[in-house]
Amino acid sequence: MKPSVLSALYLSLILAAGHTFPCPLSAQEVMSQGYLDMWNDSVQQAIDQNIERYRKADAEILLEGAKKGTAVSVEQQSSDFLFGSNIFLYGQLDTPQKNQRYEDAFGELFNQATIAFYWKTLEPRKGELRFAADSPYEYRRPATDPVVDFCQKKGLYMKGHAIIYGIRSWGHPTWMPEDRKEMEHLFEAHVKTLAQHYGSRIQNWDVVNECYDQANRGLMPDDYVYKTFRWAMQYFPQDVTFNTNECDMHWGPSKRYVEIVRNLTDRGIRVDNCGVQMHIFNPQEAVQISQGKSDLLSPRRLWATLECLRDTERPTFISEVTISAPDDSEHGRAVQKVLTRDLYRLWFSHPNVKGITWWNLIDGGAAPGEPSFSGLLDKEGNPKPSYQALDSLINHEWKTRLTLKADQEGKIRFRGFRGNYTITYRNRKGKTVRMTYKLE
Repeated sequence: MKPSVLSALYLSLILAAGHTFPCPLSAQEVMSQGYLDMWNDSVQQAIDQNIERYRKADAEILLEGAKKGTAVSVEQQSSDFLFGSNIFLYGQLDTPQKNQRYEDAFGELFNQATIAFYWKTLEPRKGELRFAADSPYEYRRPATDPVVDFCQKKGLYMKGHAIIYGIRSWGHPTWMPEDRKEMEHLFEAHVKTLAQHYGSRIQNWDVVNECYDQANRGLMPDDYVYKTFRWAMQYFPQDVTFNTNECDMHWGPSKRYVEIVRNLTDRGIRVDNCGVQMHIFNPQEAVQISQGKSDLLSPRRLWATLECLRDTERPTFISEVTISAPDDSEHGRAVQKVLTRDLYRLWFSHPNVKGITWWNLIDGGAAPGEPSFSGLLDKEGNPKPSYQALDSLINHEWKTRLTLKADQEGKIRFRGFRGNYTITYRNRKGKTVRMTYKLE
């Protein structure tokens, strides 16, 4: 991803229109002492140390034709860590300008996109799948082929969400029969259809979403989680990876989730990653956290949850993130910014976390009943302080850019964030050399 250029363009256009931005409020101005004590200097220093330890690697590169003292530009082009968002409103905003701003965030800020494959709206009438661009409109559920094409052109890592949803009211078409055996055949056929249509184009799938509390979520085929994963293993190409996606970090450490995953793997199922969610849906909850009246998102509790999930022996993805602002005021946006920065820094510092996905990119773009002020963009598509905080982290603090000099052996050495690099220098003949390098 490249540093934000379009954000500066938006800012200039807004200023030209006569709008001004006040100086952003600091954490000390908007968060209580109780919150600041939880996220104190010792915690922040530990996060910094873990980021240095777990997110960087040492490089030693021999530069062909370089002499001692040659100036070398080292520029990271992309990160191995996945920073994403769902892309549920692709093409569905009310002006071309808003749609463009929405799209620009993918590639500018995000290198990953989660695509909506809720069966209920993908196949509202049996046998009529909404893959193609001319499919009937469904809010927050755009036809999937155009979204996949867009993501592929942008070079984004894609996740399909989800093949089967454990909550019937969210996931199942209305035509689904009330018979376990009949449903089982339909489930297998659905997995096969998705695999045949997309093959390896979509690199990753939430195979089963939210199966934890199945007793209260409606009729499903017997042992459907195991069977759905087994069908996915049978029909999808080997290079496609599979996730569970479950629970919420509000619950704290979840041994039950670990048991579900280990039960699957012990039975020969390939679970590649474990997704865990974190939703602050209620604006009042954000107020309580900022006032230090809730420790639900304390560093201690968050870290304990991530440590618990390590027992799955699988990488963790923070798969769905909602951080509602208390309101749409300057103060409310500043609270959202502080929460966003602190949470992302802690998650990025944990060695088992491989990616983080924001859930609703634009204000007002959440599902019915969810918060209106939980976006990184405001309702006009302009970057909010929380967007700018992530841009600062992802495109600046967590990107390595250096100017070095070759040693007497024609080598350079550095420690940088893992990802893809461009190395540029002039060789002995005065010719500019550009080489790519992957730091793993």
